[in-house]
Amino acid sequence: MKHTYTVFSIVLILFSFSSISSKASDDKPKKEKDEVVQTEYKPLKLDLSDDGQKYIRFILWNQFQIADNNMADDSGFGLNIRRTRMLAYAQISERFMVLTHFGVNNVNAYNMDPLGNRNTTDGTVNTTQIFLHDAWGEFKVSNNETLFIGAGLHYWNGLSRMSNSGTLNFMTMDNYRQSWASLGLSDQFGRHVGVYAKGFLGRLRYQVSINEPISNALGSAEQDDLENGSVTYSGRRVLGNDAKLVLQGYFEYNFLDKESNKLPFRTGSYLGKKKVFNIGAGFFNHNNGVVKMQNDLPVGGDVNHFAVDSYYDAPVGNGAINAYVAYYNFNYGFDEYHYGTTYGTGNSFYGQFGYLLPFTTKQGRMMPYVAYSTRNFKAFDNAGDGVQLGVNWFINGHNAKVTLEYANTQPNWSGERPDRVHGLVLQTHIFL
Repeated sequence: MKHTYTVFSIVLILFSFSSISSKASDDKPKKEKDEVVQTEYKPLKLDLSDDGQKYIRFILWNQFQIADNNMADDSGFGLNIRRTRMLAYAQISERFMVLTHFGVNNVNAYNMDPLGNRNTTDGTVNTTQIFLHDAWGEFKVSNNETLFIGAGLHYWNGLSRMSNSGTLNFMTMDNYRQSWASLGLSDQFGRHVGVYAKGFLGRLRYQVSINEPISNALGSAEQDDLENGSVTYSGRRVLGNDAKLVLQGYFEYNFLDKESNKLPFRTGSYLGKKKVFNIGAGFFNHNNGVVKMQNDLPVGGDVNHFAVDSYYDAPVGNGAINAYVAYYNFNYGFDEYHYGTTYGTGNSFYGQFGYLLPFTTKQGRMMPYVAYSTRNFKAFDNAGDGVQLGVNWFINGHNAKVTLEYANTQPNWSGERPDRVHGLVLQTHIFL
């Protein structure tokens, strides 16, 4: 019955979007037989000066999912608002910019609040609430693109391109989770409070930041609550100022078209509109970020991550290809550290490839893709891996698209080998 409901829901959404796409095309003036009708889109931008150099831009987006994350039983099926966000940034002069971004993630039947206000003593209520994602101000120091300095709750991360992914234009359905190696450990949902510098040195794009880590990391606890032998991300909470700084940076060389450096959110795919080839490298450092209890005393472990990656996105004939590979070396201070199967000392590889088909219809364009990843953490005897097969249906580029993805995942494991997890997710994505 569950699989019947899943298939019915997917067919219903695909039919609805197909009807909407056809209606939008039919409402446009008729073109020549071989000319494809394209929907036009203008950004939500409010000019503050006659020449348009001072402005405020608003971006809103929603992602809705019908998900069967574990096709082996009934535990994985559900409906989910993956993201609903609003972002606004203002260029208030040639040298000053401010940005604010807030929203909510993963709203579903299992975490919704009866009244939406958490006014309850029921311990099972764990509603996802709207929260601040980003809030920073930025000053242009140089007269060119060499140096910008900013401060606030920011997303100018280190490590890799995918550690700075935007959520508006993924090539796959979502980001590679291991690329956000500090999420919830030293930051709030991938964002630190700190000071950053960014810019271009010729074709070398750089960003570095100094940040203060959070004190209530996932899995952390006060010293009196930590058992001997435990290894947790409790450095800031237990060791205080000995773990007060996070340093990170990412550097990439733009061999072909230069990408915009205005915002940190890296583009997943340009759909043939640019020809980009970059090679990058990044780091993340948090001294004494992890604590191991030995003889009732806390011992700090330095967190040091390193990554190298390469990104290629370019038109090929009437189509386009997208390719990305990354290697991560994670060091959480102690070999035995892990938080579930998401974080752990060890290494990881990720690669993806997509091909935008070289034809367009009134219903849009299609882009099949494949992705593969490995996670080899020292806390486990055996590595995990994952395969993703999917297709994007671009009704109006990344502004309106539907993605269907099948995932086959083997978690990291010790002892008896767990079954592979098979999942199927349909996602609708709209942004303005």
